[in-house]
Amino acid sequence: MATRNLEKMVSIDAQLRQLVPAKVGEDDRLVEYDALLLDRFLDILQDLHGEGLRETVQELYELSAEYEGKHDPKKLEELGSVLTSLDPGDSIVIAKAFSHMLNLANLAEEVQIAYRRRIKKLARRDFADENSATTESDIEETFKRLVVDLKKSPEEVFEALKNQTVDLVLTAHPTQSVRRSLLQKHGRIRNCLAQLYAKDITPDDKQELDEALQREIQAAFRTDEIRRTPPTPQDEMRAGMSYFHETICKGVPKFLRRVDTALKNIGINERLPYNAPLIQFSSWMGGDRDGNPRVTPEVTRDVCLLARMMAANMYFNQIEDLMFELSMWRCNDELRVRADELHRNSRKDAAKHYIEFWKTISPSEPYRVVLGYVRDKLYQTRERARQLLTTGISDIPEEATFTNVEQFLEPLELCYRSLCSSGDHPIADGSLLDFLRQVSTFGLSLVRVDIRQESDRHTDVLDAITKHLNIGSYREWSEERRQEWLLSELRGKRPLFGSDLPKTEEIADVLDTFHVIAELPADSFGAYIISMATAPSDVLAVELLQRECRIKQPLRVVPLFEKLADLDAAPAAVSRLFSIDWYRNRINGKQEVMIGYSDSGKDAGRLSAAWQLYKAQEELVKVAKEYGVKLTMFHGRGGTVGRGGGPTHLAILSQPPDTIHGSLRVTVQGEVIEQSFGEEHLCFRTLQRFTAATLEHGMNPPVAPKPEWRALLDEIAVVATEEYRSYVFQEPRFVEYFRLATPELEYGRMNIGSRPSKRKPSGGIESLRAIPWIFAWTQTRFHLPVWLGFGAAFRHAIQKDVRNLQMLQQMYNNWPFFRVTIDLVEMVFAKGDPGIAALYDKLLVSEELWPFGDKLRANFEETKNLILQIAGHKDLLEGNPYLKQRLRLRDSYITTLNVCQAYTLKRIRDPNYDVKLRPHISKEVMDSSNPADELVKLNPMSEYAPGLEDTLILTMKGVAAGLQNTG
Repeated sequence: MATRNLEKMVSIDAQLRQLVPAKVGEDDRLVEYDALLLDRFLDILQDLHGEGLRETVQELYELSAEYEGKHDPKKLEELGSVLTSLDPGDSIVIAKAFSHMLNLANLAEEVQIAYRRRIKKLARRDFADENSATTESDIEETFKRLVVDLKKSPEEVFEALKNQTVDLVLTAHPTQSVRRSLLQKHGRIRNCLAQLYAKDITPDDKQELDEALQREIQAAFRTDEIRRTPPTPQDEMRAGMSYFHETICKGVPKFLRRVDTALKNIGINERLPYNAPLIQFSSWMGGDRDGNPRVTPEVTRDVCLLARMMAANMYFNQIEDLMFELSMWRCNDELRVRADELHRNSRKDAAKHYIEFWKTISPSEPYRVVLGYVRDKLYQTRERARQLLTTGISDIPEEATFTNVEQFLEPLELCYRSLCSSGDHPIADGSLLDFLRQVSTFGLSLVRVDIRQESDRHTDVLDAITKHLNIGSYREWSEERRQEWLLSELRGKRPLFGSDLPKTEEIADVLDTFHVIAELPADSFGAYIISMATAPSDVLAVELLQRECRIKQPLRVVPLFEKLADLDAAPAAVSRLFSIDWYRNRINGKQEVMIGYSDSGKDAGRLSAAWQLYKAQEELVKVAKEYGVKLTMFHGRGGTVGRGGGPTHLAILSQPPDTIHGSLRVTVQGEVIEQSFGEEHLCFRTLQRFTAATLEHGMNPPVAPKPEWRALLDEIAVVATEEYRSYVFQEPRFVEYFRLATPELEYGRMNIGSRPSKRKPSGGIESLRAIPWIFAWTQTRFHLPVWLGFGAAFRHAIQKDVRNLQMLQQMYNNWPFFRVTIDLVEMVFAKGDPGIAALYDKLLVSEELWPFGDKLRANFEETKNLILQIAGHKDLLEGNPYLKQRLRLRDSYITTLNVCQAYTLKRIRDPNYDVKLRPHISKEVMDSSNPADELVKLNPMSEYAPGLEDTLILTMKGVAAGLQNTG
């Protein structure tokens, strides 16, 4: 492609000026970013595929823009006519092009957000967007607000911060539809775009950056977006670990330095202790076996050893930089003695790979001697993990490695103390302090892997044991008898079973998992999560199995309450658990409880689930206080609103008072991992948001709801649940409608996760995982799981007493929890489009079910109007104009993909329609008694006709990219 001159590089094609600015409002810089990327891409598209295809893309964009202006269904039909006239190969290119353009639009927005944040920092003023004070948490501003506005002393803030812990748990939940190789290319595009608009850039730099931008855009477009095979759990772990290597491990010390600066600005002349547990990281990758048969004990062992090897390798590479930096000879006596001893011993005993290295270290360089010892131990630690991972055995003895993080930290602390006592405190607070903070945060395991298993699987094991012992069937026992037997065994010392225990494959899998926990270092693991927990015996069962499998340092056991009834019963269950003396002594005053947002929402709808989660937390905290236990809430949030997603700041500050109290665990799932940690500035922002909001919630708790607000919400939540369930579970043909009107059945072809979309192969909505349930409705822009039930609830309240409308408006204006709930649903309505959903119905749903779809869409409109009425808004996102602008910028891209997807689904599900549509298809196909069979023969790798599968998957990925929080 010919190099553009500088004038054209910063200009925007006149046609694009007409298409884009009219739709996005007044933010010229965002328009300029987006139009520049679009201009470059369309030229690349023309070079690769010809002018005709570029014109088709622009025609489709114009038709979509016209639809977005008037919402005329005829425009969707015109779009369909253009799309169905394309050859299979061209359909793939068009779907890929629009998906790519959405990714470019997202990148333009990210660069714009970063730009606006810089401007804000420079000007020290706020601006109105979703990253402003209402949804953002700036650590320095939070400190100042607490000290100046709330009259907290700087010492109080510092003390609270030192004792605060936020544990971010990365999961492998399959909602990230973009391949990692593409994400890396997107990062380079983002960097090029940001640098192009830097103030101090030279003309030559601009030209070179523009050429680099074109290369990266083309490289991303030419990369296959589709995963051809599902990822293994190990693949998921490697993908997750890449974020630690690229951003997180470097981002944590940088963020902690910013915390030090912010503390200094409020008068605290002391750094945050390097071992303050401010930020921690855990992982479910390779440990979450709930319904995933691919996560075996061997997989858990592999991912733990892989993480250990990666951690040792990361530290090994960094320690050399420290050795070159700490070249000074002044030290205290403690370090001098240690260095002399190590130098004598190391020349004899150092690993053979480093004998020559030790010869180059002089005893007069004591810091290098001590750090050289650390590097040697890290080498052995890494190699032992690598050998165990690859062959299962190692010739490196365990004592030659670091076996716990205290051993690793001790020589580093010694160096730090020596520098400080020798007058080199500023040097100690440089790279060495950063390294100490890294080691303290990530340990030798990089992340702690949580184990998650269903309670029924533990019941199966114990049932096999009691039958083998001829004492009855554990499964058939009452809860009281189960507890009595479990406690008698826990208080005793005899082994419960031996190698002669009859084992099914499932029972062996559970026991082998416990054996892996016993085999590996204790710091490899975090918590043992019990899904579908309902009773104290579920927790005691895991405690007993840990003891029987000889786990020296048992994992903390965390019950997970998910469904509405389980959440309602959770406080009583936890109270019964705490009333057991043995268990209370075991936990030493600390307990963690996980609450699930996904299944509760799928079970009862968003409104009822959100309210029940709120009340359950309140009651759980009361129970914990009654027994003198410090409770940590573990929030199992997803990326989308239907699964508890939303802005971090608002999510934390809307939690009930006293439920966080300086200790928070939360899952980071799917595409949210990339959005949170994909770039260094995103990582910094994520750490800042969680830290600042958690601190603010503890020191300035949100207001508690008034009794009359509670009473009203209790009443309408019942109505919301009844309506939600009347559609989802009681309407006889709902499942049929759902599977016809959405791409749920085709979801698995995206290969975006290792686990099946269902917990059980058979069954309806109840067996479907929450992710594909949400994902499928999101694809059609209908978002039913998020809003269904709200309309009936609010209609009931207002019809019962017109004064309830005023009360709901008061709740919105004065109660953070209720405001966040309404605002998030309003945002979902802004992303929705019932006209698009109607097109899916028309093409894919049988005529007798059309009235059902019409009824749902009428409900959609009524609910939207009631939401606006309560929020006091005339239009959607009236209070968030920047987000509204950004969504409108994407609309035309997404609409084209939606129409392409709907017609592609029609052609997949009704091959006869495809034959009628395409009269030029070969005579063999036309004459066949079964055209579908003949179409399959043309593409033996897929049961779909040629091109349809790739086109479908590309549209699904594109819509996911456009709507962003899809899972």
